[in-house]
Amino acid sequence: MKLLTADDVHRALVDSEVAVLRAVQSAYIAHDLGQSDLPFSAFVRPIDQPSTRFIALPAYLGGDHPLAGVKWVSSFPHNVDTGRQRASSLVLLSGLDTGYPRAIVEGSRINAWRTAASAALASMTLRAGNPVTVIGVIGCGTIALEQVRFLRVAHPESRTALLFDHDPQRARQFGDVIAREFPQLTPTIVDRAERVVEGADTVAVTTTAPAPWLTLPSSGRPAGQVLLHVSLRDLTTASILAARNVVDDVEHVNRENTSISLAARQQPDLSFVQGTLGSILRAGTYLPDPAGVVFSPFGLGILDLAVAALVLDRSSSLGLGTEVPGFDPPEHVVAGTIIDSTGARS
Repeated sequence: MKLLTADDVHRALVDSEVAVLRAVQSAYIAHDLGQSDLPFSAFVRPIDQPSTRFIALPAYLGGDHPLAGVKWVSSFPHNVDTGRQRASSLVLLSGLDTGYPRAIVEGSRINAWRTAASAALASMTLRAGNPVTVIGVIGCGTIALEQVRFLRVAHPESRTALLFDHDPQRARQFGDVIAREFPQLTPTIVDRAERVVEGADTVAVTTTAPAPWLTLPSSGRPAGQVLLHVSLRDLTTASILAARNVVDDVEHVNRENTSISLAARQQPDLSFVQGTLGSILRAGTYLPDPAGVVFSPFGLGILDLAVAALVLDRSSSLGLGTEVPGFDPPEHVVAGTIIDSTGARS
């Protein structure tokens, strides 16, 4: 079994944004074709820490190179107050010949990149060739930084980033990072989330909000705006019901008190959801709505598998990672033994 550390993953993913976008797109299409098995994610919440959680995302992804695995990810929002990352993650990949573990991969960058690539792919697809000159970010954390990275790949014509965070200092620090890492973008800090919504062609909402708080204006937004509702619980029910909605998987996103699931309590037939990104990618065409569209991705485990597999392949060619013995189960005492009709062993 191979062990890949955070540094191994970082080195394997250098200059691979386009490859990650392609891997995520292929996974979405495979899922839409029925070439996946995707049980519901399991949430574990420590009783004395209501704002924290662990999530297990098991998945099987078919296609030309099938694999199975699970991501174990934590979310501890208070980590950022002490300079730590909010989330940590491990990805376990299993082979399909024996089912034995194939690799354990530090998954925080995989988690961030697959999330950002999913949303950027949605922006590129749902904008349908229309330019994105202004990127908007609501919630200035790690996922937001990777979101900007991938939106720059999807929309190289972008020149301005409107930034809002409930902590103004964090927004300013984030703006400094944007200016340093993406010199083509001019960061602009605004004092209200609504100003981001009113000014950006594509908006990434990446907060840790546990309940809806953001109502979209009925007018005044850029034509054909794509709102990437990455954090899933920010938009009010009225905003969801009034929007054209695209999701990654209808059943998965309609749970765990997401804004979609809260809207479904008022409109159980889910007629406010117009389709999935996978089906749109398969169709190859999309007619943008001038009123815009909201993309709510629950975050499917197949995306982690797809990106982890890419990391594993690149690590092999780059000589990264450590082979660790002792993770296969011990040989069974009767393995390979044949017992005939008389009870004799051979």
